[in-house]
Amino acid sequence: MATDRTDEQAAGRGPAFAEFVVLMALMISLVALSIDAMLPALGDIGRDLGVAAANDTQLVVSVLLLGLGLGQMVYGPVSDSIGRKPAIYAGVALYILGCGLAVLSQDFATMLAGRLLQGLGAAGPRSVIVAVVRDRYQGRAMARIMSLVMAVFILVPVLAPILGQGVMAVAHWRWIFGLLLALALVGLVWFALRQPETLRRERRRPFSPLRVALAVREVVTHRAALGHTVAGGIVFGAFVGYLNTSAQVFKQTYGLGDLFPFYFGGLALAIGAASYVNSRLVMRFGMRLLSVRAQVVLIAVSVAFVPVAALAGGVPPLWATMAYMAVSFFCIGLLMGNLQALAMEHLGHIAGTAAAVVGSLQTLLSVVLGILVGRAYDGTVLPLVVAFAVLGALSLAVTGWAGRPPSPRSPSSTS
Repeated sequence: MATDRTDEQAAGRGPAFAEFVVLMALMISLVALSIDAMLPALGDIGRDLGVAAANDTQLVVSVLLLGLGLGQMVYGPVSDSIGRKPAIYAGVALYILGCGLAVLSQDFATMLAGRLLQGLGAAGPRSVIVAVVRDRYQGRAMARIMSLVMAVFILVPVLAPILGQGVMAVAHWRWIFGLLLALALVGLVWFALRQPETLRRERRRPFSPLRVALAVREVVTHRAALGHTVAGGIVFGAFVGYLNTSAQVFKQTYGLGDLFPFYFGGLALAIGAASYVNSRLVMRFGMRLLSVRAQVVLIAVSVAFVPVAALAGGVPPLWATMAYMAVSFFCIGLLMGNLQALAMEHLGHIAGTAAAVVGSLQTLLSVVLGILVGRAYDGTVLPLVVAFAVLGALSLAVTGWAGRPPSPRSPSSTS
C-alpha cells in the first residue's frame, strides 16, 4: 500500500523539500494558532463568560497547553504502533471537536473544556510531526529541518493575533474558533493527500503498556535526553509566562489597545529570525555550543534589565522593553530547535515514543512555570524580566549537567 512506503520510496509523488517544511509547519502551527489568535479576545471572552479576576483569563492559554502536554504522551507511542498518519488524523479530529465546543460555550468552564480538547487534539500533529521529521533526518540535519519548520511556523505568531483582531473587528470572537476549525480541515486534507507514511510496517511495534513504560524509562534515564528535555521546558516556561501576560502587558501596562497584535507580532519575528539563523549555523557550530551561548546571552540581558525595570517602577519605556524582549526572544528561538534535537539525538529507534515523552515533559513543565509567572503579573514587566533571568540560569545549569559524560554506573551509560 502507498501509505506503507517511506518518503524516499514515494519521492516521486511526495512533497518536495520546501513543501515538506511548510506542511510540517502548518500541522504543528495548530497550537500557535490556537493560542495567538485568541490573545486579542481574552478580555472579551472573560467579560462575556463572567470571569471575575483578570488573571484568570490566562487559563484560556494555560489549559490548552495542559492538554497539549498530556496528549503528546499518547500519540507518539500510538504512532509507533499504527503509523504516523492515523495518529495525526485522530488528533486533528479531536481538535475540531474542541473548536466546536468553544464556539458553543456559554460559561467559562465549558470554554476551558473546549480548550482542553483542542490541546489534546493538537498534541497529535505537534508530537507526531517531530517523529515524521526524525524518521527522515537525524542529528544536525534534523536540527536544520526543525529550525526551518520553526522559521515558517513563527509566521503564525506574527499573523495570528492580527487575524484574531481582524475577526473581532467584523464579527464576534466565537468566529475565531470557526476559523481555526476551517484551517484544521485544510491542513488535514493537504496532509492526507500529499504526505506519504514515513513509518514502514516492519518498523512498527505492537502497542502495549509495558512497551510504552519501558520506552519511557529509557528516555527518562538517558542523561542527555532527560537533561535537554528539562532544560527546554524550563526556558520555555518563561516564554509561556509571557504568552499568558502579553495581552495584559501591552494593553494595560502600556495602553496599546488594538495595536497589541502588531507589537506581539514584531517580537515573534525575533524568534523566527533566530530559527532561520540557527538553520544556517547549526551545521557548522553544533547544537550544544549554540544553545549554551544563547542561554548565556539570555541570562546576561535579563539580569542587566532587572534594575532598569525596577528604577522605572516596573514600567520602562516601551522602546526599551521591546529591545530587551527582542534580544531575549532571539535567544529563545535559537534554543527551541536545538534543545529538542539534542534530546532526540540518541532516540531514533523509539522516535515516536521519544518525541512524545520529550514534548510532553517540556510542555507540562513549561505550563506549571508559565502559570506561576503569569500569576505574578502585577501591572508591571518586572516579574517577567526576573522570571527570564532565573529560569534562564536554571536552564543553563541543567544543560551543563546533561552535557557531562555519565558515570560508568549510570543507567544511561549503555545508551
